[in-house]
Amino acid sequence: MTFVIGNTMTVVIVKGESLADSVKQRMIVQAALSLASKGLQRTSFSEVLEAAGAPRGSLYHHFPGGKDELILAALDVAGAFAMQQLEAAPATSPAQVAEAFLDLWRGVLARSDFSAGCAVAAVTVAAETPDLVARAAKVFRDWRARVAAQFQRVGEAPQRAAEIATLFIAACEGAVLLARAERSMEPFERTAASLRLVVAPLGERDR
Repeated sequence: MTFVIGNTMTVVIVKGESLADSVKQRMIVQAALSLASKGLQRTSFSEVLEAAGAPRGSLYHHFPGGKDELILAALDVAGAFAMQQLEAAPATSPAQVAEAFLDLWRGVLARSDFSAGCAVAAVTVAAETPDLVARAAKVFRDWRARVAAQFQRVGEAPQRAAEIATLFIAACEGAVLLARAERSMEPFERTAASLRLVVAPLGERDR
C-alpha cells in the first residue's frame, strides 16, 4: 500500500507488506517515513538505503534522476495512503467522514509520539526545485478533491463539500504542527472540536 505519515505507515506495511516487496519499493517507503519525521533537509539517503536493506550505490540504479526522483515517488506514496484509509472507513454522515479524517492525523501523532507529521508538508516548505513543489501541490489538490468527494457521498453539495475539505486539510496540517511543537494533543483536539462544529449542522439537516 501507500502513504506518508510517520510510524503509521510502518504499521500498515507490517500487516500488508505489498509495498515492501522490492528494494525499490522499500526505498520509497523509507524515504516517505523519513520525510514525515525528519523533513526534507534532514532526510539522509544513506540512512534510507540502510533502512530499506538496499546496497550502497543502488539509489541511482533504481532512481536515475537521483534524490529528487526518489522524493517524487515518496510523495506519491504519501498521497495515496491517507485517502485510501479515509475511503475505507465506513461513513454515512458528514460527522463520520470528519471523524475518520481526524483519526488519521490523531493516529500519526499518537503512534509516533509526536515525532512524525505530514511528509507532503515537509517537502512543501523545504523543496528547492519546481518539480517537488508541483508534486506536493498535486497531492494536496488530490486530497482536497477526494475529501470533498467523501462529503458529497453523504449528501453535501459540491461547492460546500469542497470548502469543508479545504478547511479540514488546512486546519489539520496546522494542528499537527502545533501538537508536535508542544508535544501535546491539546492543540489538535481543540482544532478537532472546532471542526466538528463546522459539520454538525450538516448532519442535523439530514434528520
